[in-house]
Amino acid sequence: MNFSNLLHWAVIFLVVAIVAALLGFGGLAGTAMEGAKLVFWVAIVIAIISFVISLVRRA
Repeated sequence: MNFSNLLHWAVIFLVVAIVAALLGFGGLAGTAMEGAKLVFWVAIVIAIISFVISLVRRA
């Protein structure tokens, strides 16, 4: 899985949430924001795991 793709999707969800909030769609904005947070944290966890694996392989 590509880390940059996950961050790309997190940014897309964030933009959708902001636009929905500006247009008054509170439920959709909340759902999109939760999706953005979820994808962001998954990307961070995958990045940390990848970093640790790369350190172990070098040793």
